[in-house]
Amino acid sequence: MPKISRQFCGTPPCPALIKHPINKKLPGPTCEDCVLPARTLCTDVRMAATLKLLKPLGCRAFCSPFACSATQSVAYWNVGGGTRRRGQDPPGHSSLCHPAKKVENIHSTSSFQRILATGGALLSLEFSRASASKASTLKPGSPRAMKVDEEDVEVFDSFEDPRAFLQLRPEYQLHSYNRSEPCQPLSVSEGKLILRRVTVYQDNLQPQIIADCFCKLSAVPAEQLPVLLPSASFSVLCELSVKNVQLFDTPDLISILKAFVSLGIPHSHSMLDVYEARFCHKVWDMSLDQLLLVADLWRYLGRRVPRFLKIFFSYLNLHWKDLSLSQLIHLIYIIGENRQAPQDLMQKLESLILKYIDYIMLEEAGTICLGFFKSSSSLSEFVMRKIGDLVCADMQHLSSYALVNVLKMFRFTHVDHVNFMKQFGQIAPQRIPSLGVQGVMHLTLACSALRILDEGVMNAVAASLPPRVAYCRSKDIAKFLWSFGTLNYKPPNAEEFYSSLINEIHRKMPEFNRFPEHLLTCLLGLAFSEYFPIELINFTLSPGFVRLAQERSKFELTKELYTLDGSVGIECPEYRGNRLSSHLQQEGSEILWNSARKDMISKPEFLEALFLLETMLGGPQYIKHHMILPHTRSSDLEVQLDVDLKPLPFNREATPTEDVAKLRFKHVGVSLTDDLMNQLLKGKSGRHFQGEIESKTGQHPMELEKKAAVPLGAMEVAGLCSPACVQTPQVKLAIQLTNKNQYCYGSRDLLGLHNMKRRQLNRLGYRVVELSHWEWLPLLKRTRLEKLAFLHEKVFTSAL
Repeated sequence: MPKISRQFCGTPPCPALIKHPINKKLPGPTCEDCVLPARTLCTDVRMAATLKLLKPLGCRAFCSPFACSATQSVAYWNVGGGTRRRGQDPPGHSSLCHPAKKVENIHSTSSFQRILATGGALLSLEFSRASASKASTLKPGSPRAMKVDEEDVEVFDSFEDPRAFLQLRPEYQLHSYNRSEPCQPLSVSEGKLILRRVTVYQDNLQPQIIADCFCKLSAVPAEQLPVLLPSASFSVLCELSVKNVQLFDTPDLISILKAFVSLGIPHSHSMLDVYEARFCHKVWDMSLDQLLLVADLWRYLGRRVPRFLKIFFSYLNLHWKDLSLSQLIHLIYIIGENRQAPQDLMQKLESLILKYIDYIMLEEAGTICLGFFKSSSSLSEFVMRKIGDLVCADMQHLSSYALVNVLKMFRFTHVDHVNFMKQFGQIAPQRIPSLGVQGVMHLTLACSALRILDEGVMNAVAASLPPRVAYCRSKDIAKFLWSFGTLNYKPPNAEEFYSSLINEIHRKMPEFNRFPEHLLTCLLGLAFSEYFPIELINFTLSPGFVRLAQERSKFELTKELYTLDGSVGIECPEYRGNRLSSHLQQEGSEILWNSARKDMISKPEFLEALFLLETMLGGPQYIKHHMILPHTRSSDLEVQLDVDLKPLPFNREATPTEDVAKLRFKHVGVSLTDDLMNQLLKGKSGRHFQGEIESKTGQHPMELEKKAAVPLGAMEVAGLCSPACVQTPQVKLAIQLTNKNQYCYGSRDLLGLHNMKRRQLNRLGYRVVELSHWEWLPLLKRTRLEKLAFLHEKVFTSAL
């Protein structure tokens, strides 16, 4: 990829940033070799997490899957629960597990026949590959192995970190897999002896013995497994298990699945197809504890099992009321990790959350939010406020991981819990330095989505990022820039903050090529903040990247490309690089206009403002509802005034052709004086108010209102009105009807996109007239005359 120089266009928002160019060197390679650092970094972090997973795992050989004691010490299972004093035993449920029913249900399926036909050669080949891969990651004493023990906040174990809640209650051990359960390790020589006996006695082995062999072998230390798994004897054992799979009872099947986890069987191994099919047939014969444990084991294997889960969810639709609190929380975790669940089931689970809300612990609240978030399932505002109240009661003892998850759900549901966000603003700045960049990104994005500008939080984010910007993925960089741009906030260290992130965009260009939507998000966030790195813009608007964005991204990016292109055209007059084709500009304009028009005409407050403005100005030809700046995604009401500040009939589209010839330059209507306006806007009522109007005008208010309906600026034109008759406007007004979603929460500070729009309107010579929601909406309840007076003052005072 060609090296991209670092230059800016447009009016620099931060002169220091231009004085000290963006291309100052950060530690690490340049753009030409940027493939390596991103890949190496990701590999290091991923490897560290993998090594954690490959520590010697626990063994449950010859044990019932439910043999774990439910009476382990409180000191063990209360870890992570904080100091929260909440009831921990919800009524109506026992912590005892339900024994599995013994049912012999033999079926012959095509998957069984297929796996038997493969023979030992395929099994041996698959295990050879898996073992070789595992061996390459298990060199004791290697730098990567030692990296696991370093206190590195960027190392995230995607299996273990979300499972902290499983230590909160002993009941979780009844239906979850615990790989750290102690057991007596088995030596390699003992493992080889077991496999030798399997080969010798393979024709006489009973299903129970086969299951026991797997359990024993799972006790071999992980670093020694590459010696055993590729052997022909182990392939024989796997073939025997497949051949006898229909003869295993449920506890044996579960024991074998646990052994597969410990042995590190590849999630794509064809043998697992057979076991998934068998578990599908056993769903209706299993208890809730067993079903949850099996789903948990599939999660540990890293294998998606949609068929099993579909049947499991059908079972739950009938038995959801039987779920205990621990089963409910664990089920929500499993649903989230598998990213799927029927919405009708999720609604039932929400009702159970309300049932158990007084017994839910802090970390469990985080698990609930993460499960619903990952499965794209919403929670009602009522439930989210309950969860917010729960967390607010003891937020300082909530783990940062759970805090991020709760924020994700507030972001997803757009629920504004003021007390939660206030407490969050107090504790987040201290926690941000110890959070990984992905966690920091989610905190920042939540603030942006909820429109909450907390300068303490944003400053802490901006201060923590530059030293560890290399850990950011392309997605993280995009969300950081988008969030700061959306909130229209520049931190005290803006120069260092933006320099480091823009530099990292250059370093990660290969990654941005794989995710083109992230590059567009970066540049739009920068544009909101008045940063226009022309080399990146030139690359992004090039035909090659535009084609890449349309073909490779799963998102429709025409609107984003159009918004960037339109902003560059206005704010970077000296820019001579690539621009969007006229065809795509037209396509983007049509898409955005259709959306904006439908949005505005569905709002009664907008329609009333439009009708009253037409009435006041003289008709539809004096006002135009359109997108003055189509790329900014919202529409305006444009009004043009002449040198005498009288409306011009510029909207010829709204003027019927047969009426054009009848227009004459003659001012008609009622003069609303300043004194009268002051009286109207004072909001006086009753007969006293009516008397004042009559004394000013000599007319009854109803008569005045009727005359006010006559165009205040109506013009009549003698003869045909040619284009030459249309005067050049002295003042162009862009009238905007705003709503609360265009501002930061609880403030009158515009968000980035809307602030950028006003900035660009001003550059084009427009004066922005705002009909703010805090003024216009209350006025809708007042008289028509008062509304006309308000609009008259807004339009003509703004023009002065």
